[in-house]
Amino acid sequence: MPRETFQNELEELQSEVMIMGSMVEKAIALSIKALKDRSMAVAEQIVQDDELINEKRFDIEENCVRLIATQQPMASDLRTIISSIHLATDLERMGDYAAGIAEITLILRDDPRLKPLVDIPKMAELGMQRLGDSLKAFVDRDAERAKQIALEDDTVDSLYNKVLSKCITAMIEDPENVPIATRIIWVAHKLERISDRVTNICERVVFTVTGRMEELDDSG
Repeated sequence: MPRETFQNELEELQSEVMIMGSMVEKAIALSIKALKDRSMAVAEQIVQDDELINEKRFDIEENCVRLIATQQPMASDLRTIISSIHLATDLERMGDYAAGIAEITLILRDDPRLKPLVDIPKMAELGMQRLGDSLKAFVDRDAERAKQIALEDDTVDSLYNKVLSKCITAMIEDPENVPIATRIIWVAHKLERISDRVTNICERVVFTVTGRMEELDDSG
């Protein structure tokens, strides 16, 4: 395969990763909308569409394996391919978390609402923003931007702690709040894990650019 053709294949691979990222962002956004609106139809669709995200991951991985096997890429090109495999894995897990939030909505159905959701949508919005920014940093080979995005995980953690505190308080005030509060905590935990996966992507961006793996989560 001529060098120009190989570079086109790499660009196409990155485009597929970006497409998968868009699919995951959409799933996260819809999962929160379904939760807020108690829309069972939207929740069910998210669960079904998770299979499409899984298929995209496998397609990306197969493409990566093919490029490694047929082109024996070296240095930065190899790092790009290896990182794409890891990104696809992290994105697939984020899709699972979004589907998990949808499944919680299906469990809740007609259960009484605890309080208007405030911090949960904030967590989701920040998670989606960080995800989009991290994938752009991957395409742009911007290691410094990736490090900055990784630091933003602390904000998500703070929101998670707020949700946890409010839910615990609600459970103490009225034991009947325990089931719904517990499930809201589950939602917050999945959003917190999505944010952790974004940090993984940032670490892969740094690896792709520098060839070094760095632990970017310094929360201790």
